[in-house]
Amino acid sequence: MSTSKHLLTSVQMARFVAQGHLRLDGVVPQEINERALAALADGLPGVPYGTPLRTAFPEDAFMSELLALPAVAGTVESLVGPDPTVDHHAVHVREPHDGHAQDLHADAIIDVRPDAFDIQLMYYPHEVTPEMGGTLSVPGSHLRRVNETDIGRVQNLRGQSRLTCPAGTVVLLHHGIWHGGRRNDTARRRFMYKIRLNPTVPQVRLWDTADLDDPAVATELHTYFPWYEAATARLEVYNRVLLWRALTGDASFDVEHWVTRVSNRPALRSHA
Repeated sequence: MSTSKHLLTSVQMARFVAQGHLRLDGVVPQEINERALAALADGLPGVPYGTPLRTAFPEDAFMSELLALPAVAGTVESLVGPDPTVDHHAVHVREPHDGHAQDLHADAIIDVRPDAFDIQLMYYPHEVTPEMGGTLSVPGSHLRRVNETDIGRVQNLRGQSRLTCPAGTVVLLHHGIWHGGRRNDTARRRFMYKIRLNPTVPQVRLWDTADLDDPAVATELHTYFPWYEAATARLEVYNRVLLWRALTGDASFDVEHWVTRVSNRPALRSHA
């Protein structure tokens, strides 16, 4: 399926399945960033759960223009389809010198779908420097189910990502990724806009699949991260294969035969 839309490639989609996030640095024009900052400072009205994204916001609202940007729209469609609904949206603010970091946690602990996912889109309308904290996330954690703040006692993990970015950056996360906001040690308020989106169609081959057979797909899905334990890292790859099979509709796909060998159940045969 080749398309002129700004859809993800199969390699990019496999990277999301392995890492649990994708980032689009500086894709939002400064004019939208400035209007977004003014709107976020005033607070935003709520959006009822299940509202179609296409009707959730006025056309002249920064949210509509943000989500209509080709790079953002194409990535969203690749992940959750052409007509998602809004789960919720929120303004996250870190006050100057607040001296507090959010505990590491995972959202939506009751959401254990193995063959589908929501996305959380996080938008940063101004530059985020190391001193401003930024959102910390743990690549490759999204398929390891935890009970929300059970991991809150963990302060740092090898390979974690502490976001710094230019203004107008958008990060898209699998709903299960471990994350937390870091403290803001500057004299400036830090803003982040978040919107969670739910798919309304099966999440099967929604991206540009022209490179589906590229060997780089399997390479992405076989990625290890520094915080993984030697043995249980294989379970992470196993779960990625299950998700990739669901997303592609290809029940034969595998990495190192890990899923194939444990699903091998030869039928009993009668002997004459």
